[in-house]
Amino acid sequence: MEIRYEIYIAARPEEVWKILVSKEESGKIFHGCGIESDFKVGSKYAYIGPGIAGDRTVHVEGKILDIVPNQLLSTSMVVGSVYGAHYADFESRTIYKLEAFGKLTRLILINDQIKEGDPSYERSADGGWARVLSSIKSLAETGKPLELPMD
Repeated sequence: MEIRYEIYIAARPEEVWKILVSKEESGKIFHGCGIESDFKVGSKYAYIGPGIAGDRTVHVEGKILDIVPNQLLSTSMVVGSVYGAHYADFESRTIYKLEAFGKLTRLILINDQIKEGDPSYERSADGGWARVLSSIKSLAETGKPLELPMD
């Protein structure tokens, strides 16, 4: 299964990239859960922030599969074990592609290699990724992410 989106953002790829790889900036998109990694191929990453296990709850984690600064970030992705051991069997892949398009950035998101029965698929496909991308767009263009409810 695959989820795919393409959006255009009135910001340079470098500005959008910073939102994806900065702990502080990504935390604005993901309800205070910022990405932590050294961003080298093969390295681990995690979105860590407030949650059911305290201030350092691991919400999503995986490995960096490929990275080209300001152009490509590809990762494996699994929901943090704090949400239940059943998530460990449902690793997928997330790819962010950034391309300059005039004065804009074309952002393509692909979430693929999703296994049948993945408990996070429905939420991701039914607006989850759309909300994330909309908030990235808002943050890059206005300096403020969307005030999305926790649902």
